[in-house]
Parts: sequence; structure tokens; C-alpha cells
Amino acid sequence: MFGDFIRRLTGETDTTPSDVNPQVAFPALLVRVARADGDYADSEKAMIRGITQRWIGGSPFEAAEMVRQAEELEAGAADTVRFTRAIKDAVAYEARRGVIKDIWRVVLADGRRDKEEDALMRLIANLLGVNDRDSNLARKSVEDGR
Repeated sequence: MFGDFIRRLTGETDTTPSDVNPQVAFPALLVRVARADGDYADSEKAMIRGITQRWIGGSPFEAAEMVRQAEELEAGAADTVRFTRAIKDAVAYEARRGVIKDIWRVVLADGRRDKEEDALMRLIANLLGVNDRDSNLARKSVEDGR
């Protein structure tokens, strides 16, 4: 009962670990970050397609289809927890640091950082269990072109 109360307060409506496939959850999370500032730029879309292709190990066509599904999933999702939980359950900590680095690639793809994106990145890193230090190192690595 208390758990239901907390879920209603936080907007978390679905806590089932298998609710979202991690292969779609990650691109959906990338789309959520790209849309956070209200401008879903072409540079961000291209970055998401490239990261998704590497993530799923598929062709550009398969990656584009996965991103299309991710865009639909993200548009209908009330919260970010659905995505982060699926990733956290499926990906070891060391690999989640790489996930954070890829998310920073999307944040920085349009050449600017907005306060909405920064706030969402802090939330995502926390939900993925990645500490601030590792998130900052990942951001600096992306900024330095590594």
C-alpha cells in the first residue's frame, strides 16, 4: 500500500522490471534527453541513430526502426524511471558509465547544454546508479572528443 502511494506521488506507474525492453529503453531515454530542451535537433537525431546502431549491433535501417519505436515509447511515457530501470537491470555498472557517456553525446550534439538537459542528466545518472564523479568524467571525455 505504501509503495502504491509513493508511485502515485512520483508519477511512477509501472515498476515491473521487464516492462520495457532495454534495447528500446536506451534509445527512448536518448530521445527523452534530446527533447528535454524543447528542440529535437537533427544533430541529436543523427547521434541517437548512430548510438542505437552500435547498441543493437544492427544495420542503419534496423537502428532507424528502433529509434522510431523509441520515439513512440518516449512520447507515451509518463516518467523516466521506466527507461532507467530497464537499463539498470540489464547493464552492469561499468557499462552504465558508457551509457552515461552516450547520453552526454546526445546532450552535446547540438553544441549547447541547457538547464533542462543538465537537470535531467543529474536525475538519469542517479537513477542508473552512476555517481556524479563518473558522470562528470564522461561529460568531459565527450567534450574533449574522446
